[in-house]
Amino acid sequence: MAASFHTARAHSFNSAAAQYAANRPSYPPALFDAIEELAGHPLTGARVADVGAGTGIATALLHARGAEVVAVEPGSGMAEQFRRTHPGIPIIRGDGNELPLLTDSADLLTYAQSWHWTDPARAVPEACRVLRPGGALALWWNTYALDIPWITGQVDRVAEHFKDYGAHPAVEVNGNGARSALADPSGRLGFIHRVVRWSRQVPVDTHLANIGSHSMFLVAGEDHADVFLTEERRILLDLFPDGTVEETYDVELLVAVNA
Repeated sequence: MAASFHTARAHSFNSAAAQYAANRPSYPPALFDAIEELAGHPLTGARVADVGAGTGIATALLHARGAEVVAVEPGSGMAEQFRRTHPGIPIIRGDGNELPLLTDSADLLTYAQSWHWTDPARAVPEACRVLRPGGALALWWNTYALDIPWITGQVDRVAEHFKDYGAHPAVEVNGNGARSALADPSGRLGFIHRVVRWSRQVPVDTHLANIGSHSMFLVAGEDHADVFLTEERRILLDLFPDGTVEETYDVELLVAVNA
């Protein structure tokens, strides 16, 4: 049951690809500076595969930094949205457990918000196979800045309402240093951990559409999600009377160089 529920959550995004593309947060330039520093290689001219590319939020930013990037995406709905939004960037179907890429073919493999959908026992050897010697694997997640009270409160409200759909309270959300062990239980990769803080200001409705595009909202069903989103809109407008929410994120970045 746990495996099938995990799969259902992983595939839930395909039905909400346009909502995902329009409302999910991007990533700050400082993140890509950190990737270049820790990988020891500039993005300009690098052969990059962005795995679990989704609608291409990270892929487009890698492309803009001068990388020769190809997207790898398992979901049909997400891939279709990617092609509409980024027609000039190549995309192939596949996932991190069995990469459709040649051995020693990449300078950098990136997983933006997607490594947790892989099986590390399979994905780690695949990453090492595809990366050239000295190439790097970079994983990152936009995580909630839990030192900000309104964010902590919202995370806890989500956890209560969606407790049957994989939500967790604020004290369990951010893995921080433990994320390296979760990303590679084998210990084969020597990840370096870096945190990059950034924020964006968005209308309340954009914020609600962003959180509503998360897998627990999608698998719970529209009625269950709408009950939460309606009440949350009321709470947020009390907190932000001008209708603008400042979302603050800590991007957790893990980078390992392939020996």
